[in-house]
Amino acid sequence: MDTGTPPSKTRQFTPNHVLIGLRGSRGRPRLAKELEDLCRRRGWDTPDRATLEKALYRFETGRVTRPDDFYTRLLCEFYQRSAHEIFGDLEANEAAGTRNTLGFRSHKFIPLFIGAEAAAALVDAHSMREVDDQWTACHRMDVDNDLGICRLYVWPFGVAMFHLVEERQIDAVAELALWRRESYARNKDWAHQTLKRLTATPHPSSTYVLSLYWVTAAAWDAATRRTALQLMCIPRSLLKRDDVQGSADDARAHALLVERELLREGFDHPELVDFGMKGISCGFASWSGVVYHPIAEDRALHERDLVACELAVQAMWAYCDHIRSQVEEGTDPDIPTAYGWRFLRAMRSRITTERPTETSQHRAMREAIVETSGLAKHLALALETLRECEGR
Repeated sequence: MDTGTPPSKTRQFTPNHVLIGLRGSRGRPRLAKELEDLCRRRGWDTPDRATLEKALYRFETGRVTRPDDFYTRLLCEFYQRSAHEIFGDLEANEAAGTRNTLGFRSHKFIPLFIGAEAAAALVDAHSMREVDDQWTACHRMDVDNDLGICRLYVWPFGVAMFHLVEERQIDAVAELALWRRESYARNKDWAHQTLKRLTATPHPSSTYVLSLYWVTAAAWDAATRRTALQLMCIPRSLLKRDDVQGSADDARAHALLVERELLREGFDHPELVDFGMKGISCGFASWSGVVYHPIAEDRALHERDLVACELAVQAMWAYCDHIRSQVEEGTDPDIPTAYGWRFLRAMRSRITTERPTETSQHRAMREAIVETSGLAKHLALALETLRECEGR
C-alpha cells in the first residue's frame, strides 16, 4: 500500500442559511419556476429552469458565496432584501444595476433667535407639546408646508428652529448643489414670514440653513460612491461663486463637468470628517452639512439619531451666535440668569462628552458633527463671556 501520498482534503463549504431560510418549505424546483416567472415579467433574459435550480443549489450550499450581478439583482428583487442582507455585501444596499438615480431625504434646519420671553409666548399661544426625545428640553409643533414635512421646535433659551424634510430624486450631485443654493434663500424667507405669522411679531431673519442628507438609493457603483457622498457633503464645491454671473443652463453644465472630473479623480477636502463604518454605513460631516448612507440598515445609525444630534447642535450654535453678535456690537449679552454660564456649562457637557452606554457609531457621529460645526469654540467663548459679565 502506498502511504507516501496524503489523502486529498475535501473542501468544506459554509451554507448560506439566510437564503435557505428565505426559501422556507418551498423546494428548489418550485422556487426556480417562480424566479423564471419574475424574469419574464421584468423582461429580463431568462435562464432555463434547470440552470436556475442549479444556481440556487450553489448559492445555498455556499459553493458560490457572491453571485454575479444578474443573480444578485434577481434574488434581491424576488425576496425584497438587500445584497448586504442576503450575501453580506459590504459595499451596497441594493442589487447591482437597479438604481440610476440618487434618492435621499433632505433635512433642513433653519434656526432663528427670538429670545426667551418670545419663545415662552410662542409655546403658550400654540399649545406646543413638550418632547422628551431630544438632547435638550424643547417644545414642538407641526407646520403646514407645501414642500414637505415641517416641524417647528422651540427651546426655552430663545431659539426657534424649523425642521423641513423633503424627499428628492436627482441624477447627479450637481443638481443637488444647484437646488440647494436656489432653495436656501426661499427657505429662509419662508421661515421668517411663517414665524412672523405664528407670533404676530417681527423677528430677525435666519442667517443660515444647515442640511443633512439621508441617502436611500445611491446612483453610483462602489468605486465612486465614497467620492459622490463626499461631494454631497460639500456640494458648493461644484459651483462658481455667487457673484459670478451666468445662466442656469451654464451653471448646470459647468457643475456636471466638475462633478464628472472629481468622480474620476477623487475628492479630497481637509474639512471632511468621516464617521462611517465599513460594511455598515458611509457618513461624512463638514461645515456645509452632513450626509449619511446606511449600508446595513439594521446595524447602522437610525435617521432620528442624526436629526436629534443636529437639532441640539444647531440650537446651541444659534444661541451662542446671538451672544457673539451682542459682544461684537460692544454690549453685554442680555441673557436670563437661568440660561447663563452655568446652563452653558451643562449643555457643553451634555453635547460634547461621551456616555458609557453610547455606541461607537453614535460617538463618532456626535464628535464629527460637533467638530465640523465649530460649536465647541462657540460654547467656550459664550461661557467665558457670560462668566465675565456675572463677575462684574
